[in-house]
Amino acid sequence: MKPHPGPEEARRPASDIRAFASSSTLHGLGHVFGPGGLTPRRGLWAAAVLLSLAAFLYQVAERVRYYGEFHHETALDERESHRLTFPAVTLCNINPLRRSRLTPNDLHWAGPALLGVEPAEHAAFLRALGQPPAPPGFMPSPTFDLARLYARAGHSLEDMLLDCRYRGWPCGPENFTVVFTRMGQCYTFNSGANGAELLTTPKGGMGNGLEIMLDVQQDEYLPVWRDMEETPFEVGIRLQIHSQEEPPTIDQLGFGAAPGYQTFVSCQQQQLSFLPPPWGDCSSASLDPDFEPEPSGPPSPSPGPHPPYSLMGCRLACETRYVARKCGCRMMHMPGGAPVCSPQQYKDCANPALDAMLRKDACTCPNPCASTRYAKELSMVRIPSRASARYLARKHNRSEAYIAENVLVLDIFFEALNYETVEQKKAYEVSELLGDIGGQMGLFIGASLLTILEILDYLCEVFRDRVLGYFWNRKHSQRHSDTNLLQEGLGSHRIQSSHLSLGPRPPTPPCAVTKTLSASHRTCYLVTRL
Repeated sequence: MKPHPGPEEARRPASDIRAFASSSTLHGLGHVFGPGGLTPRRGLWAAAVLLSLAAFLYQVAERVRYYGEFHHETALDERESHRLTFPAVTLCNINPLRRSRLTPNDLHWAGPALLGVEPAEHAAFLRALGQPPAPPGFMPSPTFDLARLYARAGHSLEDMLLDCRYRGWPCGPENFTVVFTRMGQCYTFNSGANGAELLTTPKGGMGNGLEIMLDVQQDEYLPVWRDMEETPFEVGIRLQIHSQEEPPTIDQLGFGAAPGYQTFVSCQQQQLSFLPPPWGDCSSASLDPDFEPEPSGPPSPSPGPHPPYSLMGCRLACETRYVARKCGCRMMHMPGGAPVCSPQQYKDCANPALDAMLRKDACTCPNPCASTRYAKELSMVRIPSRASARYLARKHNRSEAYIAENVLVLDIFFEALNYETVEQKKAYEVSELLGDIGGQMGLFIGASLLTILEILDYLCEVFRDRVLGYFWNRKHSQRHSDTNLLQEGLGSHRIQSSHLSLGPRPPTPPCAVTKTLSASHRTCYLVTRL
């Protein structure tokens, strides 16, 4: 307990340090500025207070420095759900073009660039395709659209899809959306395009997802005429399971399914959440592939409505800008309004530029602040069995050998209706910083927020008494000096008047005294009307 102030202390002004120390809740201050002279005890208390204050300030500086480093931590959790949104499933035939749909005009425009077939080899290549050579006097078209070639000559889902079921209910090509990738024309199930309602599932396990039977049409595969960089040697389907906000990059992230097997894909949803700067490096601003940034700068967002930001979408937009700047056109699978490259531009510029860019990893894209991905576990069994081969051949009007070489089954489902969350959190919040500062303040100097208010109140009292009081006393003393000068002038005037009178002085009218004060000369002028 603090001692009650005595009469002498009570008469001290509020700005006096001893009066403040005697009533302050700051520990040790009363022992340093107490009554009496300097003693060893007071010196030890002063050293203790200074050391405690120094330790407190050091801890505060350390906590503020740690907060300024903006650390984060990652929390992993598993949560239950009664219903999950089914992912988007994109599938492509590994063979990009059907041999029966190629024409001499296609070979003229796309043969050297895409197939490695030179003009002198067109006739031999057409014979290898089982087609007659170009008629005499053949004239190629003045223009050529590569996207129309893949749409016309690519594998049609109506021909590949033998059976489709989602949660036991039949589905068909109308439930798929056409999408162009670097592998050509592909198809996405449950894409949510054009405002379509996303499919959900209330259960996990087989029979509660997508089950499709596909014919890879191996007899439509193009003959390998020359070994090129993108020449496919395999047969089957390439798939990618992704969220609806993310564009498919099936040439990089897709996995394969081979004919003659039923592939089971067990999925688990993962929701990722990252922090924006300065705690992390995530971004939520989508990119416009038609907006050209500075050549040396990273991809930058542009105003306008765009799809939600995703890592693959950012890279695709960055690649589109790079190819459009280098070649003056865009590749078929790239978004934007630039014209589609011709087959010769593909060969001479677009493909080499894109491959060089991927090798250099020139696109710097931050992680999205919120994203969804799917972990997968694959297993497979042989199909068809000996018992079912004849039935499937009769059902689809094919031979048993054709069924074994061309048919595959995909079964995609959730393992369980739970999902993982990977969330970045701030490791040090402002509330924790204030709590640490308050704890250090109480530990070292025994202060609190009210103590800070006491110190501010004392500083206000010091300012009022010492600064404002100085100017008030100076002004008051100047007024007092002026009043004394005026009284002295009136007194000397009365003495002079009494010496000059020789007898009884007749009554005179009252005199008017006019005072004019000069601050520099302090002179008083008296005017008397006799």
